[in-house]
Amino acid sequence: MTAVVGTLVLLRHGQSTWNELNLFTGWHDVPLSELGRSEASRAGVTMKDAGLWFDVAHTSVLERAVVTCHLALESMGQVWLPVQRSWRLNERHYGALQGLGKKATTERHGPEQTKLWRRSFDVPPPPVDTASPEHPVNDRRYRLLDPDVLPASECLKDVVARVLPYWEDAIVPQLRSGLDVLVTAHGNSLRALVMHLEQISEADIAELNIPTGVPRRYAFTEALAVRSAEYLGDAEAIAAAAAAVAKQAGA
Repeated sequence: MTAVVGTLVLLRHGQSTWNELNLFTGWHDVPLSELGRSEASRAGVTMKDAGLWFDVAHTSVLERAVVTCHLALESMGQVWLPVQRSWRLNERHYGALQGLGKKATTERHGPEQTKLWRRSFDVPPPPVDTASPEHPVNDRRYRLLDPDVLPASECLKDVVARVLPYWEDAIVPQLRSGLDVLVTAHGNSLRALVMHLEQISEADIAELNIPTGVPRRYAFTEALAVRSAEYLGDAEAIAAAAAAVAKQAGA
C-alpha cells in the first residue's frame, strides 16, 4: 500500500511596519502594517480558493508571523486549527543591523558589503552585546531556552542549522502521517527551508526572493522528495512582489 504524504504550504508573513520603513527587522518584534494584514487575509482566500484544508499549522514566535497565520486561517474558516510555535522558525537575527535602514546601511557600508550581510550564506552582520535590548537573552519569550542557543547575529548558514532540526522533528512526521501542513514564517527561515527542499546551492540561494503574503504549495513523493512546487495566485503580482523584495537594500 502506497503511503500518502501530506501537502505543505509555506507562507511568508505579510508586510510588517518595519518592512514598510525598509528597516532590518530580524528578531525585533513588530506588528503587521495595514497592507500586511490585507496580504495575510488575501493569502487565506487564495488558499481556500485552491481547495486547501490544513490539519496543523506552524509559526515562529514573532507577532508578524503569528498574526499572519491567524488572519489567513480566519479567511479559510479554520481559525480553530492547532498551531505549533517555535523560535526555530524565527527570522534571521540581524545583529547590530536590527532597526537600521537598509538604504542608509547601503550608503554607509556600500552595496557589496550590505548585500554580503543580507544575502551571503555564511557571513553574519556584526553581533550585538548581551546587554543590548536587541539580544534575545533579554526577551522574556526565550527565558526557558539555554542562553547559549540564542544568537547575537546570524548568517543564513546559522538559520539552516536551527530550522532543519525543527523540520525533521516536528513537520516531517506530520507530512509522513498524511497531514496537510501550513508553515507561516519569515523571509530567511523560509529561504533556509526552501534551500533544503529544492536543493538550492549556497551560491544560488542569494538570488531567491520570497514575496510576502504569497502561499507556496509543495507536493511530495512517498520518499518526501519534492514532486511539485508552485506559488498560488496571480503570476504577475507574485513576480512584482518578489522583485520588490530584491530591491529593498537600495530602495
